[in-house]
Amino acid sequence: MKALAALIALALIGAGAFWFLSAPSRLDPQIAAEMDKPGDARAGEIVFWVSGCAACHAKSADEPLKLGGGKELETPFGPITPPNISPDPDDGIGNWSAQAFARAIYDGVNEEGEHLFPAFPYPSYRHMSVADVRDLWAYLRGLPKVRGLSPPPGFGFPFNIRRAVGIWKRLYLPRLAPPEAVAAADPIAYGRYLVQGPGHCGECHTPRDFLGGPIASKALTGAKMPSGKGKSHDITPTGLKDWSESDIELALTTGITPEGDSLGGAMAEVVRNLSHLPKEDIHAIARYLKAGP
Repeated sequence: MKALAALIALALIGAGAFWFLSAPSRLDPQIAAEMDKPGDARAGEIVFWVSGCAACHAKSADEPLKLGGGKELETPFGPITPPNISPDPDDGIGNWSAQAFARAIYDGVNEEGEHLFPAFPYPSYRHMSVADVRDLWAYLRGLPKVRGLSPPPGFGFPFNIRRAVGIWKRLYLPRLAPPEAVAAADPIAYGRYLVQGPGHCGECHTPRDFLGGPIASKALTGAKMPSGKGKSHDITPTGLKDWSESDIELALTTGITPEGDSLGGAMAEVVRNLSHLPKEDIHAIARYLKAGP
């Protein structure tokens, strides 16, 4: 009887510890206060394209501003369909506050207080400046409203337990320290910001362990694609040793490699997005990739 009581007590302690450690975090008060300030929608358009919002949340590349939910994505843990993030008040995020949007970006928590699965690249977006998040919010508010909900993720047990994502975050979510807006006048620093933050290049180009966490020591060295088909390129200076900065800029804006090949798959969508960026942004990315993380 004593042994049974001890087991029950241990189980209760374990459940309590799990519940405490997996609790969704609250938005940093300073970020919440900053999100109350008005954003610049014109600046937010650039953030929109470099962040690749349309690549996941638009059903069609022909209508990239209709963010009613994207096509199903294959991941090692099962399929997931990006949700509706249009300003529709019922099916999208039209009724969200600026603070709720920032909480999703920085903490990976939705308006209902539930963990978002890290197929949404908030570990990278966590490096975005508050000004960029605020401007992105202002831009999204002006896009077309789209009706319709995406189906729930098709993850199997235990990966379908949202609360368990809180434990994953404790293992892999970087420390929250949003930088000030980085000036394009320093191309390497600005390129680092674009690559590590809104551009979220490491989400595809950094290998992951068995739990889906990025292996920091191998950042940007190339990885299996989330679908399990193909591998992303090594975009460290080693992997790009035969590419010049102008080669990188050309590839990012036209999709043409120095060998005359065309970038396909997910990179084709990346190129479509980056084609909207100012030249200095592309130049900064190329300078940083050649300089090395």
